[in-house]
Amino acid sequence: MGIIAWIIIGLLAGAIAKALMPGRDPGGVIVTMLIGVAGGLLGGWLGKVIFHVHSINGFFHLSTWIAAIVGSMILLAIYRVLTGRRA
Repeated sequence: MGIIAWIIIGLLAGAIAKALMPGRDPGGVIVTMLIGVAGGLLGGWLGKVIFHVHSINGFFHLSTWIAAIVGSMILLAIYRVLTGRRA
């Protein structure tokens, strides 16, 4: 998949992760979208390293979306913990 597809998946995965993890976030929509893009890449990498699976099969494969959403949820949780201590 190309970088444009990963950006689109990341943006949507970030929105889905935010919906699955309700609560207040210190950042706004832009931060959530950036976390989604990074989380999509993290999820794909983790799936490849830990489970030895190519979760990056294509744009419409369920495994790609699950990996991106889980990665986004992990980064969103880490972001909440790190920024929650500053407030």
